Amino acid sequence: MSTCLSTFVGVPGRDDIQETSEAAAGRLLIIDAHPGSLIRLSKEAFSAESLRIESSCNACDALLQIADNPPDVILLDPQLPDRCGLDLYREIRQIAPLIPVIFVSGLPLSDAVINALKLGAFDYLFKPLEEEQLKRVVGEALDLALQTRTTPTNVRSTWREPELGGALCGVSKVMREVYKSIALVAAQNVNVLITGESGTGKELVARAIHQHSTRSDLPFLAINCAAIPENLLESELFGHEKGAFSGADRRRIGKFEQCNGGTILLDEIGDMPLALQAKILRLLQEQTFERVGGNETIRTNVRLIASTHRDLKARSAEGEFRADLYYRLSVFTIHLPALRERGEDLPLLVRNFLAQFSRELGRELHEIAPDAMDRLMRYHWPGNIRELQSVLKQAILRSAGRVLLSNFLPNLAEVPKQTTSIRPSVSSEFDIDAFIRERLTPDASDLYADLHREIDRHYLARVLTYTRGNQFVASRVLGIARATLRSKLRESGLYVKHSFESTAGNDCFQRAAS
Repeated sequence: MSTCLSTFVGVPGRDDIQETSEAAAGRLLIIDAHPGSLIRLSKEAFSAESLRIESSCNACDALLQIADNPPDVILLDPQLPDRCGLDLYREIRQIAPLIPVIFVSGLPLSDAVINALKLGAFDYLFKPLEEEQLKRVVGEALDLALQTRTTPTNVRSTWREPELGGALCGVSKVMREVYKSIALVAAQNVNVLITGESGTGKELVARAIHQHSTRSDLPFLAINCAAIPENLLESELFGHEKGAFSGADRRRIGKFEQCNGGTILLDEIGDMPLALQAKILRLLQEQTFERVGGNETIRTNVRLIASTHRDLKARSAEGEFRADLYYRLSVFTIHLPALRERGEDLPLLVRNFLAQFSRELGRELHEIAPDAMDRLMRYHWPGNIRELQSVLKQAILRSAGRVLLSNFLPNLAEVPKQTTSIRPSVSSEFDIDAFIRERLTPDASDLYADLHREIDRHYLARVLTYTRGNQFVASRVLGIARATLRSKLRESGLYVKHSFESTAGNDCFQRAAS
């Protein structure tokens, strides 16, 4: 029989437990096969007066607890011994549909995030958690629970779960926001604009939206507006009648007609000619169009997703893109971050692509050497995911054995790297004795804190200069969490200033203006 826990924050005795239970502002149920770490973190984040903590280590016991005495908020690990987390979530919704449920997982699976949020989960967090993060999210959920308690509503939900197939990958904060955006908009029949640099995976996001929408069983077509000659793009999209132009020896059905009921991605729509933009605008407004050279009005029911690496708002202000079309397209906008903004995702992406490409190319690579990973982590990746895929394929083709070594990688120095600049506010050498002598006066105070802050300013600057401003690598070198590193930088008055020069080895900080 599994062991389940019930605890109260900072409460040692039975009488105290009863007292705290009556006074507590909220109840938190942790459903996790090994809930100890979440219980400890919750105790650190909340006082005994504000939160009562209970736990269950399997789905069966958790359902009994929820049915008997519903908690205010639930933390749910999807990896349970007796039930899939999403299946348990459905059952929780049947019993108590208004309880905010926060998924907490150690596995960075984008499908799980999107599906959970699409089903109505309050949030999806990844282990290991930071105390401040848990405090913020659980606090927001408790506020919602309190409002729900005082304002009863009838809730009825239906769910669909098409599989995404692992197209997206990442655990960084920026990618979690992308997953949430996909979950929010997928089921809504609205236009979506996806922005981001070339090679960041905008088409993958569009496919994820389609696969999690009510149109998932119908066609998805992607058209690159920049890759098709201007004189052929209109025919490609809307089709043409026989004799419409030279070489049109038969009627052609266009993409909007082929894809009726489904989803079309207009990739790089910022490069679409102005004349064709007017026809797209009419299609969005009326869901009708005519083939090139024809008079017949054709009705279609297509969801339009557009993507671009350009600033459409700026281009519309310059007259290079129709402002009315921009407003139609950007009902909901998802920005996809560049790979250099996703430092903590890179090792995961590398491992996934390594496994995928090794299978495709008939190799048996299973590992990457630490120095090879360091080279990849320090590179700026101007070509983003697409460039990473190309580099790894080249390395696999050159490799021998089961480990990807640094010398198998192509020359990454040929493309500008992410370097950073700093105007140091302190000397390159720090004299601790002189620092202490200057401050050892009769009215001295807080010398310990001042000394450690000064030391931090020096060694943090050196480490981040070594990593060329890459905070993910720096936190690993220092052996501290990224949140701790960011906090120390703020306390020391330092910030990383990025530039994209090819010169390596420059100092990497600026002192924050006082």
